[in-house]
Amino acid sequence: MIEHIVMIVRSTIYGLIGMATLLAVYFSVLSLISGWPYAIDQFGHFWYFIVSLAIGFGIQIGLYVYLKNLIRGGYGSGKVLGVTGTTSTAAMLSCCTHYIINLLPILGVAGVVTFIAQYQVQLFWVGLLFNLGGIVYMVSRIIKYKRA
Repeated sequence: MIEHIVMIVRSTIYGLIGMATLLAVYFSVLSLISGWPYAIDQFGHFWYFIVSLAIGFGIQIGLYVYLKNLIRGGYGSGKVLGVTGTTSTAAMLSCCTHYIINLLPILGVAGVVTFIAQYQVQLFWVGLLFNLGGIVYMVSRIIKYKRA
């Protein structure tokens, strides 16, 4: 029982660290590329997407750590953990693709920048859906291995 509580606490701490790290990366990248005022302005406009994505990322990290501990405890194989980690990574990459708009002018790809700028909100939604998909997948793996 105590071991289970420790697993939950550890997973929660890792999730919170993951969430904070994603927000730190967000502000760092935008500040380095476009300046602190731009980062604050973008956060002000899209805070509900950014915070939701960061929370989703934190949940995925926490679930990943929890699943990893279940597997270490003999409830599954490392292959499942690898697939779950890949799913989580793919979800987070897709949710952050809209920030490529800040990098592409440096690369000189104006057409792609225009496209991404035009569909920035839709890309946020795609990111949230992938985030949710990663969470649902990991929860299903945890339920499966807890039943076994």
